[in-house]
Amino acid sequence: MNENKIYRIMIVDRSEVVRSIVSRLLQNQIKNISLITCDSVEEALDYLYQDKFDLITSSLVLPGLDGLDLCHEIRSNKKQYLTPVIMVTSDINPAILHQGFTVGINYFFNKALGYKRLVEFLQDILQLHLGQVGRILFITDKINNMQYLIKKHGFFIKYINNCTQALKILKDNSINKDKFDIVLIDWSLQGKMTNANLIDNIRNKLYYSSQEMPILVIIPENNHSSIVNILHTGANDFISKPVVEEVLIARLKSLILVKHQYRVLKRCSQKIYSLKTTDALTGVHNKKYLFEEGKVFITQHPNVCMMMIDIDHFELLDQNQGHIFGDEILHLVGQFLLKSFPQEVMISRFGGKKFAVLIPDCAFNYGKKLATNLRQDLKKFKPANLEITISIGIASCEAIAETTLNNLITDANAALSEAKKQGNNHISVITT
Repeated sequence: MNENKIYRIMIVDRSEVVRSIVSRLLQNQIKNISLITCDSVEEALDYLYQDKFDLITSSLVLPGLDGLDLCHEIRSNKKQYLTPVIMVTSDINPAILHQGFTVGINYFFNKALGYKRLVEFLQDILQLHLGQVGRILFITDKINNMQYLIKKHGFFIKYINNCTQALKILKDNSINKDKFDIVLIDWSLQGKMTNANLIDNIRNKLYYSSQEMPILVIIPENNHSSIVNILHTGANDFISKPVVEEVLIARLKSLILVKHQYRVLKRCSQKIYSLKTTDALTGVHNKKYLFEEGKVFITQHPNVCMMMIDIDHFELLDQNQGHIFGDEILHLVGQFLLKSFPQEVMISRFGGKKFAVLIPDCAFNYGKKLATNLRQDLKKFKPANLEITISIGIASCEAIAETTLNNLITDANAALSEAKKQGNNHISVITT
C-alpha cells in the first residue's frame, strides 16, 4: 500500500463495543487510515454521499435497514459503487450468500472467527484492492471520453497512437517493470505494426507473461469473429464497443488484481527460496546455494577468484566458552563478511567454521590483496571483544586449466590446508 495515502474505511455495526474494538485493532495494524464508524444504515448514508471510501465493512443485522440494504445503496452511489464491501455475520447460509452477492457484496466474513482475524482479513482485502489502481498504456488513435472514464477511477493513463512506439515504451518498461501495469489496445488501430504483432512481441520478445503484463483488447461492435484469434495471440481479455464504463473498469481492475496477486506470490516464492538457501545462523548463503548457483555464477563471470576462509582455533573457543558463545562468533563473522564485500560477491557457509567466497572479475593479485585486508580488518573488528584470526586459501581461474566450481573448491581447500600448516592467521594461494 502507498504509505503517503490516507485510506478511508467505514465500519457499520450496531454494537458500540464491536466498533471500538475493530477500530482500535485496525489503527494498531495500519498507520495511515481514517476510520468512520456508524451504528445504522441511515448514519452511514450521510457519510457515503459526502466522501469516497476505500473499504466498507458492515454487519448484516442493523436497526432499521440491514446490511443488504446498505450494499444496495452503495452500488447505487456514483462515488462508492466500486468500493469493496465486506459483510460480517455469523449467519452465512446459501440464501444470505445469494442475496449478498446479488446486491454486490464482495466478501463475507464469519464473525465467529474473532475480531483479530477480521482485522487481518481486512488488511488482506486492502492489499488486494488498493493494488489494483495502476498505470495503463493505451494504444489507440481515437481519444474520446474513455480518458475521463478511466482517469476518474484513479488510474494513470498514457495514450500512444501506434504499436511501434508502444513497443519501444514497453522495452524501456522491462527495465523498470513497475512503470506500466496493463496494456489496453484498440483493435481497430491501423499501422505498420499490427496489434497481433505487438502482443506477440510483448509475450515472446519482451518475455512478459500474462500475469506480469496483462493485455485488455477493445474490439469493434459485432466483431466477435476475431475473439479467438485475439486470445490466441496472448491477450488476457477483451471488451466490445460501445464500451460500458462499469464493465471496462471491472475488467481493468480484475486484470490488475491478477498482476498484484502475481507480484505477491513472486515475492513469497523469492522469500521462501531465500530462507531455503540462507544459513540461519550466519546470514550468508548455505552450501546448497553455493552448489546450485555457483556454477551459473562462474559461467557469467570470466575471471573468478575463490577464498576458503576458516576461523582459527574455533574448536577451543567452542569447547571453553560453550556452543552458544561459539554460535555467536559464527554469526558475527558471517555478518562481518557480508559487510566486507559488495553485493555481487557470493558468500556461503561451507560447513562448520568454514566460509566460501566467490569474487567476480577478480585477478589473482587483487584477490590476495582483498584477503590480506580482510584478515587485518577482522583482527581489528574483535567480534564479542575477542581477537579472532582467520586463515584463507585462495584459488583462481587463472591457475586452473578448466574453470569449474569443483576445481575452484578443491584448489581453495588445498590452499587453506597449506595456510593452516603455516600456523594459522595466514594466507596461501594455489598458483599452478
